Amino acid sequence: MSINRRDWVKRSAAGAGLLALSEVSKKLTSLRPVVSVPQGSPFSYKHSASRWCYNKIPLGALILACKAIGVASIELLDYDEYKVVIENGLDCAMANGSPLHITKGFNDPKNHDKLLKDYEQLIPRAADYGIRQIICFSGNRNKISDKKGLENCARGLDKVARLAGKYNMLLVMELLNSKVDHKDYQCDHTEWGVALVDKLGSPHFKLLYDIYHMQIMEGDVIATIRKYKDYISHYHTGGVPGRNEIDDTQELNYKAIIKAIAATGYTGYIGQEFIPTRPDPIESLQDAVRICTVRSDGL
Repeated sequence: MSINRRDWVKRSAAGAGLLALSEVSKKLTSLRPVVSVPQGSPFSYKHSASRWCYNKIPLGALILACKAIGVASIELLDYDEYKVVIENGLDCAMANGSPLHITKGFNDPKNHDKLLKDYEQLIPRAADYGIRQIICFSGNRNKISDKKGLENCARGLDKVARLAGKYNMLLVMELLNSKVDHKDYQCDHTEWGVALVDKLGSPHFKLLYDIYHMQIMEGDVIATIRKYKDYISHYHTGGVPGRNEIDDTQELNYKAIIKAIAATGYTGYIGQEFIPTRPDPIESLQDAVRICTVRSDGL
């Protein structure tokens, strides 16, 4: 089934209701940071939770839970969520971008004016809160060739990337799979995204390498990360198949992947963007952080 972030948030919140703040808060006494990682360890990571995956939990309760288990960021936030997250001591590793649907992106010139207008509002607002990355999408092919889509994206992204540069921010395009979740999406292979980064030639534009999506589309995750590390500014997790837990119920070896990312010199956030299946979603997040925290001594 195709999953769109905003659709998921609306559907889940309407169908299941929100977990009360007290339901999460009463569990916090049993939560602790997952591991103690030595300062300066090349394998220590800051972790980030994707807001849409925990939409049943009120934002205030999610903040408390993240702080209790050592998650330092809540990402993919809208503007009206920045204040409460930042003022409560957490970061936002990646802000949501234009409210245009993922299917309507920079590969279609018809969208360029609207996208520019949206980012002219969003980028300064995000920068005011110290946010340094904001997401964007290619859009669906809709019979646009990969070559033409590349040209259109570069043209449309140019002004937005320049604007991001003025605010010391990165505009980041996510790699998504077009096989299961986002049919016809154009930026569905790493090499296409890399070609776009090269064509645009801006230091303020990079890629979001979603491990779940790229395992579905092309596999060879570790080799790809090693080869294109300089093009990637953020990572997302997710179990394959299904985008659920990243434990041993799925096919990826996340400890090996995280070690490979660490070996590239990456110092950013690991964005946990899987859909929890356990009764307590915070338990799922806590376990994911444990799996993705790899110390220099291999533990």
